[in-house]
Amino acid sequence: MKGRNSSTGSARNQAERVAQQAAANPWVERLARLGFAAKGIVYTLVGLLAAQAALGPGGKKTDTQGALQTIVTQPFGQVLLSLVAIGLLGYALWRLVEAVADPEQKGNDAKGLLQRCSYAGNGLIYASLALTAVQIVLGSAGGNSNASQDWTARLLTQPFGQWLVGTLGALVIGLGFYQFYEAYKAKFRKKLKLNEMSDAEQTWTTYLGRVGLTARGIVFVVIGFFFIQAARQSNPNQAKGLGGALEALAQQPYGAWILGVVAIGLIAYGIYYIVQARYRHIGTA
Repeated sequence: MKGRNSSTGSARNQAERVAQQAAANPWVERLARLGFAAKGIVYTLVGLLAAQAALGPGGKKTDTQGALQTIVTQPFGQVLLSLVAIGLLGYALWRLVEAVADPEQKGNDAKGLLQRCSYAGNGLIYASLALTAVQIVLGSAGGNSNASQDWTARLLTQPFGQWLVGTLGALVIGLGFYQFYEAYKAKFRKKLKLNEMSDAEQTWTTYLGRVGLTARGIVFVVIGFFFIQAARQSNPNQAKGLGGALEALAQQPYGAWILGVVAIGLIAYGIYYIVQARYRHIGTA
């Protein structure tokens, strides 16, 4: 047992050393910055499409995968989407490096490990989105399958499946409220190179971050609510992702106004990430 624990610790230390070397690699930083820009472009496009839908025909309430499909239909769409795919892969790589190397020094206590696990999960999500972008470029992407409903259906078949889905919904709602907290406290400013920004740039970036995080929080709360509904009814069709959440908001009283406000927030969130591509601290803290 002692030998096994020793070998496990050695493997963990080796993984951390590799990740720390990766964090210091200038190519990793370049990929990470391209990744922040790519994520920003995707969310800006989701917001623009939703804003068009709120204003009338011509737009659509879609998710990040739908945004990728929109990019490929533009002039030079395959080239543009290929660059976005590389960027998303770079963003995923940086999130995984953050989880293992801990350049932000989150630590190994319960709170730190939870944050680092969230980085790892985020990395896997964007790695999957990068793969989807590659499949779209190659013309091998699947149909309009709903990933949220697919995963919910799998969870519901597990022992205590309804509890698992309900817990997931509660966690997503909690994440939404954490977005509200981050927007209020504006702690994201600590991750930016404020000394390289003018006063006006700092003011606008703070505004964009707050508005964007608030909109994202609203979307998370709606998504979490539908996960809980899916758990209560044991019906995976109740689960919704980003596109479904926007659709649900549009169906409320004054839905066009609500959707329009959230769409503006998502555009702000996308622009905020594009700003991060230039000014975010990336590397060992």
